[in-house]
Amino acid sequence: MDLLDFHGEQMYFDQPVDPEVAELLAQAAHEYGDDDAESHLLRAYFLAPEDLSVLVALYRYFYYRHRYADALIVAERAIALTADRLGVDRDWRRLDTEALGHAVLASMTLTRFLLLALKGAGYLKLRLGEIAAGLECFEKVDALDDSDRLGIHDLLTIARAKLAEEQVAARDDNVHFLRR
Repeated sequence: MDLLDFHGEQMYFDQPVDPEVAELLAQAAHEYGDDDAESHLLRAYFLAPEDLSVLVALYRYFYYRHRYADALIVAERAIALTADRLGVDRDWRRLDTEALGHAVLASMTLTRFLLLALKGAGYLKLRLGEIAAGLECFEKVDALDDSDRLGIHDLLTIARAKLAEEQVAARDDNVHFLRR
C-alpha cells in the first residue's frame, strides 16, 4: 500500500482545533523551555482529550523532555482514538491489510497517522528497554507498509539486533548461573 498517496487530504486532521485549545497550544510552544508549557498542554488535553493535535503536542513535549513513559501513554491513546475514527480494531495487533484498506477509504491521512503513532510507540518501547514489544510494533508497521514509506526497515534492523544481544546475554547469564 502506498502511504504517500494522499489525494489532497489535509496534512494533519480533519477537525479544526477549538480556539481556546489552539491558544493553549500556542502558549505551550512559546514557553517550551519553561515548566508552564506542560500546564498549558495538560489544560488543552483536559479541554479536548480526543483532539489529535493536542495529543501530538503532548507526545512531542514528553518525547523531547525524554519522558518516554509519558510519551508512550500519549502514543497509545492516539492509536486507540485513531483506530476508533477509522473503524478498525483498537488492538493494532489485529490490524491487517484488509482492515487497512477500509481505513484508507475513510481517511488516508488518519491511516498514515495511525501507523506513524505505532512506529513512535515502538521506538519509545525501545528507549524504555522493552525491545521485544518495540520490535512487535515495528513488525506490524512493516507488514502493512510494504514500500517502506514510513522508514521502518532501519528501526527493524536495530531492534532485531538489540533483541539478539539481549537473548545472548540472557543465555550467558543462565550458563554462568548453572556452572556455579
